[in-house]
Amino acid sequence: GTRHVVASRTTARRPKRTHAHVCARSNVRHRAQRAVVDVDCTKDHFSAMDLAAILNPNSIDAFTHLLSGLSSADNEQREQCERVFESAKADGNGLAMQLVRVLRFNGGETRARETAAVLARRVFTADNGALFAALAQNTQDVVKSELLNALKEESEVKITRKVCDLICEVAAGLMERDERWNELLPFMFGAVSEGGDRLKESALNIFAQLSGYIGESLVPQIATLHGILNACLSSADMPVRVAALRACCAFVEALENPSDCMKFQDLLPAMLQTLVAALQGQDENTAQEALGLFIELAETDPRFVRNHLTQMVETMLSIAEHADLEDGTRTLATEFLVTLTEARDRAPGMMRKVPNFVQRLYNCLVTFLLDIEDDEDWHTAENEEDGGLGQGDLYEVGQECLDRIAIALGPNTVLPACAQTMPALIGDADWKKRHAALIALSQIAEGCVKGMKKDVVGAVQPCLHALATDPHPRVRWAAINGLGQMCTDLGPRLQEKAHTTVLPALLSAMDDAKNPRCQAHAAAATVNFSEDCPPECMQPYLDSLMNKLLTLLQAGNKSVQEAALTALASTADNAQESFVKYYDVVLPYLKNILINANGSEYRMLRAKAVECISLVGMAVGRTRFSQDAREVMNLLMQLQSGGFEDDDQTVQYMLQAWTRLCKCLGDEFIPYLDFVMGPLLKSANLKPDVIVKKRGEEGEEEEEEDDNDDYEHIDHGDNRVSIRTAVLEEKATACNMLCCYVDELKDGILPFLQPILETMIPSLEFYLHEEVRTAAVASMPDILRAGKIAMEKGAKDQAWFAQLVNHIIPPLIKAMAAEPEVEIQARMLESLAECAAEAGELVRDHLTAMLETFKVLLTESLERRAERNKRAGTDDFDEEEMQALEEEQTAEDEVFDQFAECVGSLLKAFHSAILPALEPLLGFIVPLLDKKRSPAERRIAICVFDDIFEHASDGGAAIKYLEGFVTPCIEGCTDADADVRQASVYGVGVMAEHCGMSFSNYVQHALQALASVIQAPGSRDDENIYAFENAVCALGKMCEFQSSSLDAKVILPSWLANLPLTEDKVEARNVHAQLMRLLETNATALLGASQEHLPRVVSVLADVLPTSGLSAKLRLVEPEVAARMKNFLLQIQSSLPQEKLAAAWSVLSAEKQAALQNALAS
Repeated sequence: GTRHVVASRTTARRPKRTHAHVCARSNVRHRAQRAVVDVDCTKDHFSAMDLAAILNPNSIDAFTHLLSGLSSADNEQREQCERVFESAKADGNGLAMQLVRVLRFNGGETRARETAAVLARRVFTADNGALFAALAQNTQDVVKSELLNALKEESEVKITRKVCDLICEVAAGLMERDERWNELLPFMFGAVSEGGDRLKESALNIFAQLSGYIGESLVPQIATLHGILNACLSSADMPVRVAALRACCAFVEALENPSDCMKFQDLLPAMLQTLVAALQGQDENTAQEALGLFIELAETDPRFVRNHLTQMVETMLSIAEHADLEDGTRTLATEFLVTLTEARDRAPGMMRKVPNFVQRLYNCLVTFLLDIEDDEDWHTAENEEDGGLGQGDLYEVGQECLDRIAIALGPNTVLPACAQTMPALIGDADWKKRHAALIALSQIAEGCVKGMKKDVVGAVQPCLHALATDPHPRVRWAAINGLGQMCTDLGPRLQEKAHTTVLPALLSAMDDAKNPRCQAHAAAATVNFSEDCPPECMQPYLDSLMNKLLTLLQAGNKSVQEAALTALASTADNAQESFVKYYDVVLPYLKNILINANGSEYRMLRAKAVECISLVGMAVGRTRFSQDAREVMNLLMQLQSGGFEDDDQTVQYMLQAWTRLCKCLGDEFIPYLDFVMGPLLKSANLKPDVIVKKRGEEGEEEEEEDDNDDYEHIDHGDNRVSIRTAVLEEKATACNMLCCYVDELKDGILPFLQPILETMIPSLEFYLHEEVRTAAVASMPDILRAGKIAMEKGAKDQAWFAQLVNHIIPPLIKAMAAEPEVEIQARMLESLAECAAEAGELVRDHLTAMLETFKVLLTESLERRAERNKRAGTDDFDEEEMQALEEEQTAEDEVFDQFAECVGSLLKAFHSAILPALEPLLGFIVPLLDKKRSPAERRIAICVFDDIFEHASDGGAAIKYLEGFVTPCIEGCTDADADVRQASVYGVGVMAEHCGMSFSNYVQHALQALASVIQAPGSRDDENIYAFENAVCALGKMCEFQSSSLDAKVILPSWLANLPLTEDKVEARNVHAQLMRLLETNATALLGASQEHLPRVVSVLADVLPTSGLSAKLRLVEPEVAARMKNFLLQIQSSLPQEKLAAAWSVLSAEKQAALQNALAS
């Protein structure tokens, strides 16, 4: 279940852009289009208004009066004017001309002219510019001409900007409709070359906003454009220089050919000088706007700055380090640098090569962490939202950026920078610096995991030392925070290696009653510690920890109690059945909180008690918990019946608690479903609380939205989408819980299967939250399994199950084709493979769509691989970038892996009949067999062909692939990669079993390959054991199915000597079944002429027989085969001489003899 960990890192979010920056970057299609009120124009509410007078071409008075009425404070008058304006659209030509006349009337009021410009923009762009497109050609020509004249002659700055926007919208609409505005580009070139400063600025802004439309058409004129921009960047007028900077950045973004972009690269010094000049003139608003443009440039094409990288970095670092500049300016300079470090896909390793860059940036970010004050309220704060009291804006930026650069640059680069500053900071007399050192350490831990795991004891030492010795509570809090964060990032290695120091330190911190913030944080840090901790490492501390937590539960501070409850829940989750000894003490506390913690201020305490009681129930198990289950369930139902306010997080805790209790109680939970499922389905079907606005005109309102942590903001195309995160989290939690119910209860969930299906199918394409989609994807095979069990039990018929298959598989295929995230694509393939396995023959109708989608996914995956591999050829590519590249390719490997699983499911269902349909897809797989491909790619290709030979050899259909596959498969048996070896030796066994005499020519080479695996030094080591056991299995198949091509009497004893198999349980059961077949059909070859191998056989049977009653995860032999083994042993006891039996039994230890006798007697 979800738990609050120590201090979640700041979400990687870009710093807020200034209003100037937002407006400046707003592209032409990014402007707001606020719709005029939609009214019923058939109602004659405006008879007093003469529409003819309003559109009178000889007078603008009535029309101006109408425009004034549109902003009236009188609702009735405003709505009446809106209806009139809507009606005026029926005469598009008349309306367009009136709007232009008011705009161009120099004697008119500024407000009316501004309104005319805004309305013209809305009218001309609504419905994809339908009204403008329908205007008479003459009207269009007049409008275009007057707009250009207005730009040239207008004196009001506000109106000039709106005219710019209007020109851009009209031009963009024309270009989208493949229509022309022949006069526009000559006008703009003339304006930039010969116009005054304001006209130059306007023309440059139009160039920038239209760059996406006109960029490629201007390629032949790049030299001219370059000269114009160069001149404007040197202008004495700062707005002209900024507009030129904006245009440069826009064209670099718009031009498709990198070589065309690079023709503007020599303008970078002048572009950078624009920023420097603004700062020298103490114009930080302009500087921030320029910095925003550079950030966009870094995001769009980081390589563009490469030739001037040192100069760019030096300038930006100087700004970031300059304490006298505004925080916003320093933040934007930092954002530019961090954005470049994150551009690994297009400029890998580039920033590591800049001398002293990483150290200076790290030091700068640590300095940002000094933007903190010792706010008195922090020490007594009881609410989580008050945890940041005293932290300034720079502090938050420093936290976020340290996390980002560590992830981007990696441990080999960042840890040395940290090590250089840590000693001085941690020993400084200023508590802020000691605090900063520890916060920095916790922030870089995630990105530096590989480096820190090499010495986890050393990694936590600064935090342990500070926690034990530092006099300042905020520093000790930071030490606890660091320990908690590293427990998460470095676990479980940290817990295994450092539990003797870390957990006692946290337990000691829980005694700090004078500082409840430290107490609470220490309790919370034990959650981080326990979640990834082997129970054996936790066990010695359980008594002490439970005593501390129960003491904290009785504390007066609410935040301490909440943290103690979360820690107690996590402890129970870790201890599992060992928690039984504390159960009788803990449960009364929890029930008391549920009953008495009333009032909104105790909502979180109550919610965490709900979480805790469910985890305790799961830990102690059904037998112990069932005695209290009814009382607990009644308490929870009573709590839920009271209802929850919209912002009450108890809802999510309740959803998860019911699910845990379901897992604990199993079928005993079914009677509660009627109560639980209604609210759960309601939460799972929540509609997202979404605000969609056109980007660029929100201004201060947008700034306020950015500051609101309740909303997540996504820029999508022309729109800014603001989504209320609490709703999404509740929906995601509910969908996950539904998935758990179906998985746990199987056909017990049948009465609710239809509404669950109706909830989950649309959720496959819920693109606002990945967890919602992931839960929906995971639920599909679970729903099919539940339905199949219901059918097998007679609750539903075959036709119903076929309909269920048809409801699930097409939407899953459709969603898979549209899924933007590679990781979720892989999960969808996995889900589809499981669905196909459950559906079997019923999936036939969907094969065409399925295979076509596979083709698209594989093509896209290979293209992404190729694109990433290009990075390896760049100048700055290094070892650390290679590691990052390999990690990214792992996601693509998973796509192919799950595709292979899907192919396997189809082959199992349809056998050789599916091969013709699969043929086109094998074209993607065969190249992966090449030795030059990565181990993961080779393994996947081998697995696909393994499945073909195993499941589609009926009628000899797979023999045609033998010649192309057998050589890479046999060579793969000696591959350096253990996974490739395992897949290869498995393939040898499959071919030996299913290819008959066609495989005989390859038997000797195959035997040599298998022997090399089995006899290799360290073959039974952990990393090699699965390849070893699969090779033993393959050797047995060679003896059984290729006996005419080898001497089984020589090989079988070697095979027998390597039994039993114990790790790969599936292969173990197969091999031990084969052993019985051989004993039943060819005992002499296996036992030897004088039964000399009987002791070995008895030893193997003694090892495997006692496991037959265990679960599928543990047993080494199936019950049916075990019964035959018993018969064999009983038979030889009655048929063989006593001395031979005694010799065979003598190899067994007394313990094994007893276990075998028990197995025989059972």
